[in-house]
Amino acid sequence: MSIILSCNNIERRFLKGKNESLQILKGVSLEIETNKITVIVGASGAGKSTLLHILGGLDKPTAGTVLLNSKELYKLDDFSLADILNKDIGFVFQFHHLLPEFSALENINIPQMIAGKKIKEASERSRELLEIVGLSERSDHKPSELSGGEQQRVAVARALANNPKIILADEPTGNLDTANSTVIHELFIKLKNEYNQTLLVVTHNPELVKIADRVIEMKDGLLV
Repeated sequence: MSIILSCNNIERRFLKGKNESLQILKGVSLEIETNKITVIVGASGAGKSTLLHILGGLDKPTAGTVLLNSKELYKLDDFSLADILNKDIGFVFQFHHLLPEFSALENINIPQMIAGKKIKEASERSRELLEIVGLSERSDHKPSELSGGEQQRVAVARALANNPKIILADEPTGNLDTANSTVIHELFIKLKNEYNQTLLVVTHNPELVKIADRVIEMKDGLLV
């Protein structure tokens, strides 16, 4: 068993007032296995998204450690952490966050160009990814010219742009109807089986739970 991402005793508190804090995570420890789809479920407010953001380097824990490929994320300087976020972790959120003024192809080019690729090389990779997500014919369309399901598939392609070691997805089908959700689920299975991708997904969607290799439940800031 190969572990790609792990955390140990993660706590997260938010200040509510001068002398009062709200504890969202209460000592969470977790290991994520390579080339598996791991799904985290639980009621709203259980701490799922907070945990995902901490595992992905987007939010610093109050206590505890996070290791990606044996590198402790929160001991890195800002530049090194930003480099890992761009190259090693792909993010998919409930809302696609595509840049409206750019085409599908250009949106997928952007993280590659930030990583130092020339535009020709980036565009070749973007076209490959659009083919993988079934949108080859839509490469020149802007987000406003795409359906909600197509926008989310472009967001998945963008997350894959730099060939990350893991994809973190926060309610990736939460904004989609059943048919488009099914397309995303099938795409996740394809990424795991054909491209050896590792996925960690937070969801309320019971259909997404069905495709998981491992399901973890969170309740009141703890893993159940």
